[in-house]
Amino acid sequence: MSQTIKLSRLQQQLESLSYPIDADEAADSFADTTVTFADGDADLGTLIGKIDADRFESAEGLYSDLNNVLPIEALGEPGQSDGDA
Repeated sequence: MSQTIKLSRLQQQLESLSYPIDADEAADSFADTTVTFADGDADLGTLIGKIDADRFESAEGLYSDLNNVLPIEALGEPGQSDGDA
């Protein structure tokens, strides 16, 4: 059953898993889940599969690792800086 979640609800969704969890099992759990951002979307299972880890100890750890593999569209306006004046 496929589902769609907003990026702002991602951490809450990750808390539905039982930890620790193997990376492959986590990816399989969200294989049909689409995460939507302001300018696009991505398959959550695929994103988890891109993380270079064998297992996750907590939802917080998985969420932190996911932030490193999110596409640029999820992180804000491309080409914008945080205050280089």
